[in-house]
Amino acid sequence: MRQELKEKRSVEIQRMFGRIAHRYDLLNRVLSLGSDVRWRRLVARRVAATDPVRVLDVCSGTGDIALGLNPGPTVIGADFSLPMLALARAKAVDRRRVLEWVVADALSLPLADESFDVVTVAFGVRNFENLERGLGELIRVLRPGGTLLVLEFSHPGGFFGPALAWWVRTIPPRIGRVVSGDPEAYQYLPASVGAFADTEEMCRILGGLGLEDVVATSLTGGVCTLYQGALPRRRRETT
Repeated sequence: MRQELKEKRSVEIQRMFGRIAHRYDLLNRVLSLGSDVRWRRLVARRVAATDPVRVLDVCSGTGDIALGLNPGPTVIGADFSLPMLALARAKAVDRRRVLEWVVADALSLPLADESFDVVTVAFGVRNFENLERGLGELIRVLRPGGTLLVLEFSHPGGFFGPALAWWVRTIPPRIGRVVSGDPEAYQYLPASVGAFADTEEMCRILGGLGLEDVVATSLTGGVCTLYQGALPRRRRETT
C-alpha cells in the first residue's frame, strides 16, 4: 500500500483536494469529532511562544492554521490547490485578517532561504511525494534558530489504539463518500495515514535533516502527533 501511495502523482492529489475543498472544513470537524480545533489551537500556542516575526504555513488548505495564529507576525499561507486557497482568502476577508497567500508545491517553494522564524504544516506531509525532500524544503526556508511544527495523523496506540485505528480506517471513507460526493478522496486519505511513517521514524528523519530538540507530542490517544524541532543557531565567528 505504501508503494502504491508513493506512486500517486502529486497532480492527482492536487485535483483531489480541489474537488473536496467545498466540504473540507465540515468533514474535518465531523471526522475528528471536533478534536482538530484543539489540535490547531495547540499549534497556535507553540507558534506564539517563539515570538516570531515571519511565519509560513505550508499545505495551508482553507487556512485554518494560518488564520488561527495570533495577530502580529507576518503570516504567509502556501498551498498547491487553488480552490483551497480561494476559500482561505474568503475566510480571511470575513475575519478581517490580512495574510499573504502563495500558490506553491511544498516540494519546491518559491521562497528565499532562511526567511521564516516558524514554519507550520498540518495534515500535509503524509501527502508529500518524497517525505524527506519535502521536509528538507521546509527546513531550507527556516532561519537559524527557527522552529518547525508538523501536525499529522499517526498510528494510535495503547488500550484504545485498536478502536481508534478502526475509526480512522473505517468511518472517514463512509462519511466522506456521502458528504463530499468523492469516494476516491476518502478512500485515499485514511490509507495515507496507515502508510505514513510512525512517530519514531518521523523523529529520526527530522533529526537527520538537521533539527535539534525534536519532540513528538501525542494527541487524542495517538490519533494525531505534533512534531516540533529547532534549526540550530550558527556559531558566531570569532576574530
